[in-house]
Amino acid sequence: MQYLNINKLSNQPSPELIKEMIDIRFALDQSTIVAITDQKGTIIYANQKFCDISKYKKEELIGQNHRILNSGYHPKSFFKNMWKTIGIGEVWSGEIKNMAKDGSFYWVHTTIVPFLNEKGRPYQYISIRYDISELKKLEEQLIYHSYHDELTGLPNRRCFNEELNTWLSMKSQTNQLAIIFLDIDRFKNVTDTLGHSKGDYLLKSISKRLSRHFNGIADVYRFGGDEFTIVVKNRSLDEVKEITRRVKALFKKPFTLHNNPYYFSVSIGISLSPQDGSDIETLVKKADIAMYRAKEAGNNSVQFFKNEAHETLSKNMKIESALRQAIEKKEFILHYQPLVDLNNQTIIGVEGLIRWNHPTLGIIPPSEFIPIAEETGLIIPISEWVLDAACQQIQQWQDSGLPPNNIALNLSPYLFEIDGLVETIQRMIQQYEIKPKLLELEITESIMQDPDRALFILKELKSLGVSLSIDDFGTGYSSLSYLRRFPIDTLKIDRSFIEDIKNDDGVLVETIIMMATNLGLNVIAEGIETKEQLQFLMDVSCPIGQGYLFSRPIPGEDIPNLFQKL
Repeated sequence: MQYLNINKLSNQPSPELIKEMIDIRFALDQSTIVAITDQKGTIIYANQKFCDISKYKKEELIGQNHRILNSGYHPKSFFKNMWKTIGIGEVWSGEIKNMAKDGSFYWVHTTIVPFLNEKGRPYQYISIRYDISELKKLEEQLIYHSYHDELTGLPNRRCFNEELNTWLSMKSQTNQLAIIFLDIDRFKNVTDTLGHSKGDYLLKSISKRLSRHFNGIADVYRFGGDEFTIVVKNRSLDEVKEITRRVKALFKKPFTLHNNPYYFSVSIGISLSPQDGSDIETLVKKADIAMYRAKEAGNNSVQFFKNEAHETLSKNMKIESALRQAIEKKEFILHYQPLVDLNNQTIIGVEGLIRWNHPTLGIIPPSEFIPIAEETGLIIPISEWVLDAACQQIQQWQDSGLPPNNIALNLSPYLFEIDGLVETIQRMIQQYEIKPKLLELEITESIMQDPDRALFILKELKSLGVSLSIDDFGTGYSSLSYLRRFPIDTLKIDRSFIEDIKNDDGVLVETIIMMATNLGLNVIAEGIETKEQLQFLMDVSCPIGQGYLFSRPIPGEDIPNLFQKL
């Protein structure tokens, strides 16, 4: 079967053209999975690699519609859009999950190229595929580990945040939510006495009892350590109270370890939505406050959050009113935390971190004022100040003869929603005459909510010569297809994984490093605070790290001294 109807290309094809087409066919057959269909999707050619992965013989495929491979994974709209694209003569590319003859599934990255007749209309389609099944398995494992606690198998805090964000965003007046915060009383005494392995066994027993009892009634999450949350949706206040009574009853029964009974009590704090708030941060904070009140009241106590003076709200209002003056009065400062080559303990760059030196409130961390700046639009002038200060610092270090070290800066996702970002960065680079590669721009996974716009802007930034990295990798959802598609240079592993690297998150960290290496990306581990964490990262070949073990964020004038210490 010919790949092309060569007579459609020329009435008298030359021997050179025929040989060229034969060579192309041979190259494709040797390296890729190839099939050709007619304009209705009927398979008219399949090479041996196609047969191998689909487990069909050629005679079983020829004459069959391409739907013979349909796994049922993709919605009808997926294939409708695909046929719409190739039907007008355009190339389509994407990832498809197919089903083999034996019922097993496999993933292929597929490019479909239409063959056009003299009128420019498709008469055949050639599909060129690459097997990405192993990569998709790795992606699924990464996603699962990102959203589940490794010790107990329960959904973790990350999963809690994402699921509740979705729930709360529905904005339905009928959406009632209760967050029940559990803390096991004096559990630390148990682990100190019995050891962490036995403590882990008891935590798994507690998790199983909670998840089995509330299956179908409420959602149970492990928040970390000996803290759990139970989320109750669309239940009355009396039903929420009944669930807390059940929790207390579950803990009246002993947990057995080596035939020895262990009894625990719990402190329970509860916040309600919409009464106590409409966002996760507020609801968790209030449930946590209520839980600590329960601890103060004594073992096995239950406390609902009670409204108090809103100090946090008052402080936020002060911050908002002072932000505009802060820009004019130059109250912002940049501190720098070294990025260290873990193999030879040398500084290869720094991360620039903004601080606000407020005259009355003192040093305000970015976590408190950046969200407010994004809400008010002040993130634009603040970001311009950060870029200006960083580029000026690079110029100063260059002029003083220091080794060339890049500065990494975090870009707010808000900047990807407005115009002018690329032009501003280009202007700064030209103004201070710095090498673009010395400026590394960190993005967060949240920009992938609009992947097409993000891809366009990232390509524009990359054309300037700057480096690009994904910050806090693993705390959101980064499809591996995005990592292959986006011009990213580096993955930064979030500090939350490094904190528990010797226990729950070690496997995940090693998986991320291996995945990044396979994709040709660099890796930076954030939040290294202990020698044990450093040793683990070196053992799994993590190339770069940062954290308090090396240095806290310090003023730019102190950076030269670190070159002598590290």
